[in-house]
Amino acid sequence: MCGVVGIVGNQPINQALYDGLTMLQHRGQDAAGIMTIDGQTLRLRKSNGLVRDVFHTRHMRRLTGNMGIGHVRYPTAGTSSSAEAQPFYVNSPFGIAMAHNGNLTNAAALQAALFEKARRHINTSSDSEILLNIFAYELMESKQLELSKDEIFSAVARVHEQVRGAYAVVAVIIGHGLVAFRDPHGIRPLALGKRETPQGTEYMVASESVAIDGTGFVYERDVAPGEAIYISEQGEFFSQQCAEQPVYNPCIFEYVYFARPDSTIDGVSVYASRINMGRKLGEKIQREYAHLDIDVIVPIPETACDIALEMSRVLNIPYRQGFVKNRYIGRTFIMPGQTQRRKSVRRKLNAIRAEFKDKNVLLVDDSIVRGTTSEQIIEMAREAGAKNVYFASAAPEIRYPNVYGIDMPSANELIGFGREAEEISAIIKADGLIYQDLVDLIDAVKSENLALEKFETSVFNGEYVTGDIDQDYLDRLDAARNDTARAEDDQDSTNPELYNEGD
Repeated sequence: MCGVVGIVGNQPINQALYDGLTMLQHRGQDAAGIMTIDGQTLRLRKSNGLVRDVFHTRHMRRLTGNMGIGHVRYPTAGTSSSAEAQPFYVNSPFGIAMAHNGNLTNAAALQAALFEKARRHINTSSDSEILLNIFAYELMESKQLELSKDEIFSAVARVHEQVRGAYAVVAVIIGHGLVAFRDPHGIRPLALGKRETPQGTEYMVASESVAIDGTGFVYERDVAPGEAIYISEQGEFFSQQCAEQPVYNPCIFEYVYFARPDSTIDGVSVYASRINMGRKLGEKIQREYAHLDIDVIVPIPETACDIALEMSRVLNIPYRQGFVKNRYIGRTFIMPGQTQRRKSVRRKLNAIRAEFKDKNVLLVDDSIVRGTTSEQIIEMAREAGAKNVYFASAAPEIRYPNVYGIDMPSANELIGFGREAEEISAIIKADGLIYQDLVDLIDAVKSENLALEKFETSVFNGEYVTGDIDQDYLDRLDAARNDTARAEDDQDSTNPELYNEGD
């Protein structure tokens, strides 16, 4: 999962891009990058690390111009080499830079076709570079020295015809403007904002509305599935639907885990959806687990806090912050490699013994992916003196890998793969395990926007909305995504068979 931001302003926008990226830092901690346009010059700074570590005063001073894009990244399959940091750039036609969140499911075929028909070389293992080159090739096909909005929208339409998977894109074209578009299923989020200044209207697009709100822009709406937006250097705004059959299938895991609670995605308040998840899960416990003698409800900070608080209200059981989080440790779910994840959990959380000693504790988390974190947290609760430790997940069992840009890994690494709750409970050493039902999770989000009819829920039910995923693809993905393969690939960042599905 990554975060993207793009701004067309009438004043220097380097600080606004930086601020927007800091508000999207939760979406990726591996690398960050900003590219601005100053006249006929593209100015770039990108590197591995957090936003605050990548950009220093000397870099910000060089990022001049009133238009630009930014990106925060975390790696999935492939490499965490700094060569994979975005934005990417091609000099033909015109000079184009692009940042991308998502994953192309037909990346290998696209790369082969690019070389065959356009002799374009892909220099990294990132599918984002492939997407950039496809867009550049389609713009080149217009054979015009000046691009009109119609030619840009036609190029995006041809991208949609070829590309499969999930993608939310921001791009800048020298001498023209900023282009943003979203895949025809709307799997990955993309929001639009604007602000009025004495010099005119400025526009911003970002992965989440929180980046828009926090930089002084006003959230207007979400970019629709298949829609493209073009904002010229002069601030002219154009939009057009560029897909033949767009449908809304947003990724439900955005609401479960990835997005900030103060964001709105596709008309749904992330915070409200999590409150609904807590209510649904609390009601399930009332119906089916009333025999459990629970003394206290303790969330795993921070995503689960709002969920657990609502469960406490429904069940009339005290809510306690039993764990203190070290806020200077990254999100363990998106750390590259199982060994690093294991080491980070106890550095990230510390138990308050008084909240556990001699109590029957219900721990609440947003989800269980590998089970590594859950097992260690349960162990910490027991060490703090808990009598019984029950565990509740606000999401159903994660049984299938994600192919749309989330590091839900090889199926064999998923603790829910081929197992039922009782067996999973034994593995993580819980005294009881309660999962949210998928129908309740969907209702918790959908109730905030009834126009959303279907979500991307493949990690729970194996139904991939793009319709192009078979077992052969999953087997190849398994080979690329397991931690052993990833460790080997870190030694070889030019492996053409692997793509960074999350860029």
